[in-house]
Parts: sequence; C-alpha cells; structure tokens
Amino acid sequence: MSEFANSLSVTASGLKAQATRLRHVSENISNADTPGYRRKSVPFEAVRDLKNDVERVKTGRVSLDRSDLESVYDPSHPLSDASGHYEGSNVDLMIEIADAREAQRSYDANLKMFEQTRSMSSSLMNLLKR
Repeated sequence: MSEFANSLSVTASGLKAQATRLRHVSENISNADTPGYRRKSVPFEAVRDLKNDVERVKTGRVSLDRSDLESVYDPSHPLSDASGHYEGSNVDLMIEIADAREAQRSYDANLKMFEQTRSMSSSLMNLLKR
C-alpha cells in the first residue's frame, strides 16, 4: 500500500473515532434531564497494522460513568420517593460541551489532513502524467 493510502487510512480511522465520540456526547447532552441516565464515554485504542506498518485509532467499548447520580428534589415528579427526591442523571453539561468542542476540532484536523493528502496525491499524479 502506498504512503498516501496509509495516510488516508489513518486519518479516516481518526474521523470515524471522533464521529463516534460526538455521537455519544450528543446522546449525553440530550439525556441530561433523563432520570437515572448515566453518562457514556468511549475510549480510543491504537491498533497496529503490521502489514502496512501504521497505527490506526479505533473506539473501545462504551462505558457508563459510575459516579453518583444527582439527587433532585421535586415532590410532584412521578419517580420521587417519600422525601420528594429522585435520582437525576450524572451528566455535566460543561464537560459535555468541552468534549464536543475537542472532538469537533480533532475531527476538523483529521479532515484537513485527509484533504491535504488527497491533494498531494492528485498533484503527484498530475506530475507523473507530464
């Protein structure tokens, strides 16, 4: 496989991993007010391709945040107990927004790298045609 193809493969794996991360962040944000919801996170793992001697990124198993759920006081809520409390979610919107920004910037950087590699490959082909 050419170096251009290896580079495209590595950046494509980064794009896919960041897209998965963004999906889980958006799920967390949309469920921030869902009672009993636990924040999801997805780790990244480096996978070595020995045949082409490159490392790609892939997502690991989704894990649930085991921190305590927020105790919400609302006696009128159908899930509230005798004291008027129920368990909310453990999603912190500030953390989710920061994660979303980081994932978006990383996605953009991978996309620019993909486009740059494709442009270099195209330029090389044009030079070889001459």
